[in-house]
Amino acid sequence: MSHIALVTLVVRDYDEAIAFYRDALGFDLVEDTDRGDGSRWVVVRPRGAADRTGLLLARAKDEAQGAAVGAQTGGRVGFFLHTEDFAADHERMRAAGVRFLEEPRHETYGSVVVFEDLYGNRWDLLQPAA
Repeated sequence: MSHIALVTLVVRDYDEAIAFYRDALGFDLVEDTDRGDGSRWVVVRPRGAADRTGLLLARAKDEAQGAAVGAQTGGRVGFFLHTEDFAADHERMRAAGVRFLEEPRHETYGSVVVFEDLYGNRWDLLQPAA
């Protein structure tokens, strides 16, 4: 086994999730295939991350799955988005309306700031130290 290909993120709506990840975070829409039963196979991935881990955006199918939207990691940071230009990506995301939960920090391991996706899942934007 060489890598994790996809991680599922349960969402309320395919199109609003695509818009957030594509437009606010700058991800590429890798695939959006109608599965014929009202569901879709939707994969997004950080721009330039070909052959790396992507997110499978899966619309909640029932009440139990709907309850998990935005709380998939119990309120902890559960997703880590690496960048090579922290300041530029932070500013671009801020201008796109991404909600940051703190001011950027510069730690021994790198520059980091916590943000929420459109459902409240917590992410780190992180530029690792050289």
